[in-house]
Amino acid sequence: MTPGDPRGPVEPHPTPFPELDALVVELVERARDILGDTFVGAYLQGSAALGDLDLDSDCDFLVPVRGPITADQEAALRLLHDELPTRSGHWATEVEGSYPDVDELRSLTSIGRPWLYVDRGHREMQWSTHCNTEVVRWILRERGITLVGPEARSLVDEVPGDVLRARMRAEIPRFLDELRTWTSFDIAWAQRYAVATYCRMLQTLATGEVTSKRAALLWGRESLDPQWEPLLTQVLEDRPLQWDAPPRPGSVARTLEFARYAEGLAAEPVPRREG
Repeated sequence: MTPGDPRGPVEPHPTPFPELDALVVELVERARDILGDTFVGAYLQGSAALGDLDLDSDCDFLVPVRGPITADQEAALRLLHDELPTRSGHWATEVEGSYPDVDELRSLTSIGRPWLYVDRGHREMQWSTHCNTEVVRWILRERGITLVGPEARSLVDEVPGDVLRARMRAEIPRFLDELRTWTSFDIAWAQRYAVATYCRMLQTLATGEVTSKRAALLWGRESLDPQWEPLLTQVLEDRPLQWDAPPRPGSVARTLEFARYAEGLAAEPVPRREG
């Protein structure tokens, strides 16, 4: 078989966790059987690709498909993802991802089109735009882990830094309202997620690149106003806490202040280029 052949063996050890490796390999092999000749390849993105996968992460995958998914293929994929989270073990409920049309995956002009998607811990798939973003494309192209198939960067056009910056300027002002539509600051996870996500967006705004949330928090402690160092340290230290534990006293109020700070940075004029 030639290099990059989607019929070749699946990368057996793509993560630091043997249990997750076995699950990912099985997922890819079963999806490949279901999709047949329309299967293009399989890839990891997210924290696995960015080098910060840990036991509190989810594992993000993409399985590009050539042409529209048929009704029979969709039904079989739904059965696959309905069964996986019922298993024992840590990682069975921590895998999420999409099955994008490979032609739509390539171009930024298709941003926002829905792909067949399974959320972390869910058994029912949905058609969602969750993975169809500039950020996911950048991670896949620049850092993606190829499980089987052609190199990830061969499937995606370059995502310029200015495109990522423009997306962050649009997302930062609306992030808090959107977050409140599906979670609550009554739980510590939401407070930590908000701070880490704002840090990540601000780092992308500053650098035109994407890093993990942990790397962004570390960047924020060095690069943002020093007044935020205790908040960012709290989020880093509290990551192992149970997700539905109550937030630390005062942390939510401080998080809302950080949100206003981030919104202010996003509203600053874009520096003019010389020459």
